[in-house]
Amino acid sequence: MFTLFSAFLTTGCRSNEPFVSSQWLAIDNFEQTSLQGWTKADTQNDTKPFIKNPQVTELREEASSSNNQYMIKKPAKDGLVGNRKALTYKALPATVNVGEIYTFYTRINVEYFPNNHAFGISNQDPKSIEKLGYDAFEPTLRVTDKAESSGLKNDGALMVKVDNGYSNVQNFAKHRSAKPLEVGRWYDIWYVVNNNTLTQGGQNYDVYVKGGEFDEQTLVFKNAQFRKKRELPLIYFLANSNTGSHKKPYGNGGLKYDDLYMVKGVNLTTPL
Repeated sequence: MFTLFSAFLTTGCRSNEPFVSSQWLAIDNFEQTSLQGWTKADTQNDTKPFIKNPQVTELREEASSSNNQYMIKKPAKDGLVGNRKALTYKALPATVNVGEIYTFYTRINVEYFPNNHAFGISNQDPKSIEKLGYDAFEPTLRVTDKAESSGLKNDGALMVKVDNGYSNVQNFAKHRSAKPLEVGRWYDIWYVVNNNTLTQGGQNYDVYVKGGEFDEQTLVFKNAQFRKKRELPLIYFLANSNTGSHKKPYGNGGLKYDDLYMVKGVNLTTPL
């Protein structure tokens, strides 16, 4: 049985306070008048004609819900190609030291396909994040339907990092890959990040999802791998998106983010 049910759920209105409970820390719930603490950097901007700061990363209000805001991230406005690394990052409210396990919670919603997005946690400082791009990630989640250089065509399922590339998350109960993410639907994601050293069984993460085909919180991947395994404190939330090249554009579909939280230990409850 691979379905786990959340316990001790909290209900009620969303809070603007950084502490929603005695445990969960808010990275951001986007209920402000502007994005606070976020840095946007377009570090491989090959747009033609050149457009300065082409990424679209902004607060929007959900049409179907009263007073709920989220952050949408797109590598560029629709039709503009060439922004290859649209980085957006924010310092975590607490450092995940080497030897510690933290659970991260994130809600995402696909604006539309085609697209190419990655998000996760970094152990690099801002200068290094902007220099390294994708290699600044450690635990990474990916949303894309782009074709790889190998010819493999991704299908839009949520993906995790493994040693030889990426893997779709799984529907273990049905012995198959998870289905592609549904456009316009919110998904709750928990990723349990083990920042122990390699010799102590760390530098990996487990992922749980609720939404779409998963009516309840469900384990969808066990032992996904940190990208670089640097064995350093984790200090930033990082998101990246990419239009693709002028010859092979991926598409500019956005990814909506809401309710980013973290808590020490393994905690499969919800902060909301």
